[in-house]
Amino acid sequence: MVKVIGSMSRPVRRILVRAPNWLGDAVMCTPALALLRELCPAAEVSVLARPVIAELLKGHPSIDRVLVYEHRSRHAGLTGKWALAATIRSLNFDLAVLFQNAFEAALLAFLGGVPRRLGYATDGRGFLLSEPVKAPGGEASHQIAYYANLLRGLGYNGSLGPPRLFLAEEEEREMHRRLAEAGIDQTDLVVGINPGSTYGGAKRWMPERFGAAVDRLAGRYGTTRPLRAVIVGAPGEEALGRIVAESMQAKAIQLSGHTTIRQLMAVIKRCSVFLTNDTGPMHIAAAFDVPVVAVFGPTDASTTAPFGAGHLIVREPVECSPCLLRECPIDHRCMTRVTVETVSEAAAKQLEMLSDERRTKDTQHSALSIHHFPRRVTVFLDRDGTINRDTGYVKAPEELELLPGVVEAVARLNRAGVRVVVVTNQSGIGRGFLTATALEAIHRKMLALFRAGGAWLDAIYYCPHHPDDGCRCRKPGTGMIERAVRDLDLDLSAAYLVGDQARDLELARRVGARGVLMVTTPGDYAPPHGPVPHYVAAALGGAVDWILEDAGRGRKPLANMSGAERG
Repeated sequence: MVKVIGSMSRPVRRILVRAPNWLGDAVMCTPALALLRELCPAAEVSVLARPVIAELLKGHPSIDRVLVYEHRSRHAGLTGKWALAATIRSLNFDLAVLFQNAFEAALLAFLGGVPRRLGYATDGRGFLLSEPVKAPGGEASHQIAYYANLLRGLGYNGSLGPPRLFLAEEEEREMHRRLAEAGIDQTDLVVGINPGSTYGGAKRWMPERFGAAVDRLAGRYGTTRPLRAVIVGAPGEEALGRIVAESMQAKAIQLSGHTTIRQLMAVIKRCSVFLTNDTGPMHIAAAFDVPVVAVFGPTDASTTAPFGAGHLIVREPVECSPCLLRECPIDHRCMTRVTVETVSEAAAKQLEMLSDERRTKDTQHSALSIHHFPRRVTVFLDRDGTINRDTGYVKAPEELELLPGVVEAVARLNRAGVRVVVVTNQSGIGRGFLTATALEAIHRKMLALFRAGGAWLDAIYYCPHHPDDGCRCRKPGTGMIERAVRDLDLDLSAAYLVGDQARDLELARRVGARGVLMVTTPGDYAPPHGPVPHYVAAALGGAVDWILEDAGRGRKPLANMSGAERG
């Protein structure tokens, strides 16, 4: 059955998707591609993409056809654009979904005669779109959500999977042969190094420090198991690769500028851990479930961090970051202050987390196989009384006062790779004490305070309803947690919930998380009727101490724990 979507009655049989031009953006677009396939299962999906992106997306199960936009050759200039529009017109598309924000993308779809043209109303192109979508305002969301939100008019309801890329078995076998010829055995630990950044030099950590970080790893692991390094990069980054290789005592294979995009994908997939700047190959690694250690400086990790469980971000908080500049106009302090020790410790943590199955992975696995990694720990935080002082109702940004040590505590969770999600009842909206717009402004201030201290929140969920409304989201209702699980692909078997009310403990019990109760004087705490907390803390810093220690021990199923262990 052909699906009819939106306000127009014409069935959607053929969909044209304009893919982003940047490598990382194209990877972050793949969850939306999968979602589009789910929303329109009977439609034929064709992707229009530049040559490198066309190669990247080849073989993706959500795509039926890739149209190569040869912008430097036969599609260059006005004549080339007319020829491409004619090709689009000949394929009789019913719907164009424009993930690329450029004016040109909308113009080509318009000239190509596509009747429904869906895209963000950016770059002055709104008049060319039949279904313009207002770009999200306020606090920026992750780029993956940005692409997916474009599909809300087609039925997207907030559930989203991680990025995925696909290789043919022969492509993987050929890379394994190439690495074997260079002395890398199937059971060796392979550290991938990506010292470049196409966008600009400001995003680059010092290349010689990558080499020093790997040497520290080799000193730690090399005596028990071979550890090999592979340096990758785009054409033009060969000099960066040589600097890294020459700065290392350990022997490295230098592949910068010497791989096709498909070969780059294959070598990244072979890595045990991937050390990188914020750039396209970082997202390729995440799409293949390769544990990432990403050094962030001028860019915003809340929008472009590697998506999925188990990746680690390394950054040093400075007052001018994120600036989003291509080149640093001052002293590049956001990168120069990131130490070799910090990056090597993060990489060591990633190697320690790898399961024995992952470390000795079968090199003949299917191109559609998914590796199983330990799930990233998630900490859910109540807001009032846990993050900020509970003054009854915080009605304006100037009334928000964070509790002492909160930013530092959250930053420690961030550095440990823990997801931090706020779930908060805000019945003040339902009671008429404040508006949703005011609450968003309060949360923008809270996020800014966290960013200034080198911390971030993965998401904020709030219930705006009056207690008498009978909603499922008001704590101890589980609606906010359920939505977070769908949106962020969370695993509640490795979750904690920190709050200052009995309802927080009850919510933790309902979803199978460990409950941590915040009280002013833990020594005077008397257990209430109802769920017993797993830990009682006077401040978030103490709660984080216990969570990191508990998560590091490995969790027992709650059903197998004694009462003493639960307390």
